[in-house]
Amino acid sequence: MAAREYGQYCGITRALELVGERWALLIVRDLLVGPRRYGELAAGLPRIPSNILAARLKELQEAGIIRRAPRSRVVLYELTPYGRELEPVVLALGAWGFKAMGDPREEQVVTPDSMTMALRTAFRPDVAAGLPATAYAARVGPAELLVRVDGPSLAVTRGDGPADLAFAAGPGIRRVISGELAPEQAIATGVVEVLRGRGELLDRFASTFHLAA
Repeated sequence: MAAREYGQYCGITRALELVGERWALLIVRDLLVGPRRYGELAAGLPRIPSNILAARLKELQEAGIIRRAPRSRVVLYELTPYGRELEPVVLALGAWGFKAMGDPREEQVVTPDSMTMALRTAFRPDVAAGLPATAYAARVGPAELLVRVDGPSLAVTRGDGPADLAFAAGPGIRRVISGELAPEQAIATGVVEVLRGRGELLDRFASTFHLAA
């Protein structure tokens, strides 16, 4: 049971009681990428106090949203089927919040899981279906991701690997995804650095991953 109750009989009210507490939806966001150990969740949410993380995990378990999944000598946290039903909600909320992000503040970071979910939010399968299969190695801040697009299918994994285009960027990649900055301008101004591969493929990336600002 969440600590806050609103005293209203309403589906939205109940949803907020379950996942509306601070940090709860960010824990769900990261678990939508995949199961995580306690330490991995803490590392992905560097500002969360340990007592709050423990409390949120307990609350989400009690609500049937996540569960502990012992694997050999390691305990992982993962979403239940009920918890995974939050994915379209989280993606829609990310698209809505993208419109108000503005420029990043100096202290704001990009994590691998947050970038993974941003790409899943911005992915346009209808556009990708008409484009050749493409692999991107994207380094955004400290987040290194291998992004594979094959028709309407998207797979994002951590780490580097063989790619048609490898690039490095800061949080300013948001301006490419929003269409505020043309890919060729992003490369020319240093917002995006081509590490290997064909730089013109950044146009394909910008077409495949787009969110209106």
